[in-house]
This record gives sequence, C-alpha cells and structure tokens, in this order.
Amino acid sequence: MRDLFGPEDDAMFLSNQGRRISTRNVQKRFAEWGVKQGVNSHIHPHKLRHSFATHMLESSGDLRAVQELLGHANLTTTQIYTHLDFQHLANVYDAAHPRAKRGKS
Repeated sequence: MRDLFGPEDDAMFLSNQGRRISTRNVQKRFAEWGVKQGVNSHIHPHKLRHSFATHMLESSGDLRAVQELLGHANLTTTQIYTHLDFQHLANVYDAAHPRAKRGKS
C-alpha cells in the first residue's frame, strides 16, 4: 500500500494546506488541547498509542493480537508497553475464582 503513495500520504496529521505537520507541532497541539480540556497530566500523541494498547488488552486479553496491531517484533515490548489496572485485575480474579468474593461462604 505504501508503494502507491508518497511520504506526504503517510502523514496522519495534515495542515490546512494538506502538508504534513511536524512532530513538534503535533506535540504542541496535543498539549494545548489537554489544557483546554482540563487534563492535569502531560498529554502527548504517544498516549493515544498507549491508551489504544491498554484498552485493546483489557477488552480482549489477547496480548499477541495487541502485539500485531502495534507492529512490535517482540512480545516483550508489548508487555512493557501495556498495563492492567489493579481494579480490572481484581474483577477478573473475582469472576474466575469461586471463593474470591468477600462475604460469601
């Protein structure tokens, strides 16, 4: 597919003139949007990739599929890249283990 298009066509973010926006400009715009939306943490484009990987892993549990979608050659890279929050992990444990829930005998 990439053989059909030039370097400009690979760009995800384009200016009003249809040209590729620089990496730094994309970072600046993300930071500005984060401030406007009241996001307290530092926001940058890479967080989209991290969020995508996390949500895919939480919804599917398929680390190998997430690896393929991210284009990682090594599964170890995907393991480092993603994380599960402890509440989600506790919910999975509670659902799988018959005596896991407190207060039940």
